[in-house]
Amino acid sequence: MLKKGLKLNSILTGSCPKCQEESMYLDKNPYNLGNVYKMHEKCSHCNLKYSIEPSFFYGAMYVSYSLGVAFAVATFIVSFVFFNSTLMTAFIAIVITLVVLMPVIMRLARNIWINMFISFEKNWKEEKKTI
Repeated sequence: MLKKGLKLNSILTGSCPKCQEESMYLDKNPYNLGNVYKMHEKCSHCNLKYSIEPSFFYGAMYVSYSLGVAFAVATFIVSFVFFNSTLMTAFIAIVITLVVLMPVIMRLARNIWINMFISFEKNWKEEKKTI
């Protein structure tokens, strides 16, 4: 299991980037499509407001595009190079992979985006007491 304090822990679990104590999302299951983007307004532990500014997560679209390309290339390599499939079969595999992993890619993009701007704070409890 990943150690608390690593950005990778926050990215993969969807936990608060500042304290990593709770999930940022109302529903941890990304395949509940009605709630895929629904997030808590702020962390109940460290009071970090997740939407730093209006439309903050629009920047995650760039990360989502990059993740989509990475998954598509990986799918192409696996299907075309390792399984010697045709180009049409590889294309179909890419489309299926991207459709199936779309909710996961969207969540990962948001997690990566917020972790680019907010770092883990080991002493967040002490900071909260002084406020």
